[in-house]
Amino acid sequence: MISTPAARKALLEQLLPLTRAAGRIILEIYATDFAVRGKTDHSPVTEADEKAEAVILRGLAQLTPDISVVSEEAAAAGRIPVVGNAFWLVDPLDGTREFVNRNGEFTVNIALIEDGAPVAGIVLAPVTGRLYAGAQGAGAFVEDASGRRSIPCTRAVDDGLVVVSSRSHGDAALLKRFLAGRKVASSVKIGSSLKFCLLASGDADLYPRFGPTVEWDTAAGHAVLLAAGGRVTDLDGQELRYGKPGFANPHFVARRI
Repeated sequence: MISTPAARKALLEQLLPLTRAAGRIILEIYATDFAVRGKTDHSPVTEADEKAEAVILRGLAQLTPDISVVSEEAAAAGRIPVVGNAFWLVDPLDGTREFVNRNGEFTVNIALIEDGAPVAGIVLAPVTGRLYAGAQGAGAFVEDASGRRSIPCTRAVDDGLVVVSSRSHGDAALLKRFLAGRKVASSVKIGSSLKFCLLASGDADLYPRFGPTVEWDTAAGHAVLLAAGGRVTDLDGQELRYGKPGFANPHFVARRI
């Protein structure tokens, strides 16, 4: 268990080069005429998903050999380890549809789960080079061309909510029903875990998600948002948990505060 804030912060620093290495591989393939295949669930997969995952899995095996890893492409192939109180959740290329559509809204997601909670996570957007990271008890930060800065998710909400939703997934009718009666200033559609990051950085207020997700889709963004002071709950207000049977998430709502 990586049980102290100092240990989690140190672990994040060790993860940064690994995450960026995966991002570089993704960008190399992004610049080519890559092939797109379909998985058994009809979702797309590319060479970038697979090569980035291989880099991350090798790196995590060296960094924390005693902690098991659940990763999207390995899980799709039926390779799911028995997980203990601590395990990694990895989505090597979150937003494959955005990758295929070449709109830049895809990320590398790595999260550490302890006792069902996301205690550390990194989200990298390879196209912009912007990296978000956070750990329980150690805060959250963003790293980009301007350097590193902390991101407590505080923002004055005077003229209504900024709501983020999925560009490629979700249920528009349920979202409209959920927002009825709330003052909404603007709505933003964006792919991948970047939705969580907009909340963590204080650039948005609410991300309701009605539609299927799995744990590796959400864990890293959830960890960053949680470290920045936000929350992710199910529709009954219970904190979203990890290590569930089948790794499927319920509908959830991510909040800036």
